Amino acid sequence: MRAFVTGATGFVGGNLVRLLLEDGHQVRVLARAASEQRNLTGLPVEHAVGGLDNPVQLSEQMKGCEVVFHVAAHYSLWAKDRASVYHANVTGTENMLAAARTAGIKRFIHTSSVAAIGVSAPGTVGDETTQTTLDELVSDYKKSKFLAEQAAVKAARAGLDVVIVNPSTPIGAYDVKPTPTGEIILRFLQGRMPAYVHTGLNLIDVVDVARGHILAWQKGRTGERYILGNRNLTLKDMLDLLAAITGNAAPRIAIPHFVPLTVAFVDEMILARYFGKTPQVSFYSVQMSQKAMYYDATKAVRELGLPQTPIEEALENAVRWFRENGYV
Repeated sequence: MRAFVTGATGFVGGNLVRLLLEDGHQVRVLARAASEQRNLTGLPVEHAVGGLDNPVQLSEQMKGCEVVFHVAAHYSLWAKDRASVYHANVTGTENMLAAARTAGIKRFIHTSSVAAIGVSAPGTVGDETTQTTLDELVSDYKKSKFLAEQAAVKAARAGLDVVIVNPSTPIGAYDVKPTPTGEIILRFLQGRMPAYVHTGLNLIDVVDVARGHILAWQKGRTGERYILGNRNLTLKDMLDLLAAITGNAAPRIAIPHFVPLTVAFVDEMILARYFGKTPQVSFYSVQMSQKAMYYDATKAVRELGLPQTPIEEALENAVRWFRENGYV
């Protein structure tokens, strides 16, 4: 089978391409330029140069492929990136869905996010039945992922064979950018995390997320969404696991949320806006950390056979990859 993959140069996409090749499939990747494909160096893939703006061109580039994995997304929590986030994540997804329909793609796997599901009520864990509204979501990124998922649902109802996957927080190798969670791991390894805030997240090995995409293609039900997650942990629990893996000391001081909120306000709203300085702390990211983002992946485990690799192994892989690739 030949797969068409967007976002292949990124974290989840890069791992997905590697698994597809290991499984014996042919892969065609979409990227804006060959210079942006460093995460794919040495891999035997076909290259399609371009972006998500032209559905006619996208349709031509998809021809000959049986499945599309639309992994690409623009992740940013900076207010100044609002327009580009919606353009890439919403308009780009709409263009991809239209192109797939024209190209006669047999199945379309849309990579959404638990961000599109929202945060469940205190004391509960989110699952595929959790419903949020646009107004309840914090950050334009989350809103854009919600709208993109709605476009995928609409396309499925119109007859396109679409399956939606909602990764939680992946960790592991090939986190080239890195992701926000990868940044936490790096800060820990570099000794730049003297304190932490009380928050929680659902972690999963990025290889399991990639495998979940393939399983969704093979076993997923049209129009359904599947949370690709594993273990719910507090941030403190995650840092303690990293301490056990690396031998580095975990931070012991928990700071109240108003402290990073104040820093973020000064950093993004004043220094960045009026003095042109690059902000270090996003106001949205601190707002998001005020609620634990816990999810239940039982549906994906039951229906797809989603692997549940121990989080300790995933963290070890992340630490090893960052060290071996000169990030630390």
